[in-house]
Amino acid sequence: MSRDFPAYYKDLQAHISEIRREHPAIMSGFQELSKNALAPGALDLKTKELIALGIAIAIRCDGCIAFHIHNALQAGASRPEILDTVAVAVLMGGGPSLMYSAHVMEALDQFTAQPV
Repeated sequence: MSRDFPAYYKDLQAHISEIRREHPAIMSGFQELSKNALAPGALDLKTKELIALGIAIAIRCDGCIAFHIHNALQAGASRPEILDTVAVAVLMGGGPSLMYSAHVMEALDQFTAQPV
């Protein structure tokens, strides 16, 4: 199961940049959606990134886990906050979410071992 999540994050960024170059209209729309969804409002960025992480666990998306662990840490999320997010994701997604939570722990350990 072992994956180098920081390297995976960088690889995903490179491939997404490629999509941005080759299909700018789609990426422009997605970037606008992302910018507006994550803008501070009733919830701050950290909370929104933790919600996105919980959803990433529940839908079993490693790429989403890589991005949202990275971004949650950048937004100031702590290990206990991430573990609470994992707990809620497992509540909502059961056994499969528990299995993907192992990916979260691996990514969390890797991202916290290096500067985000």
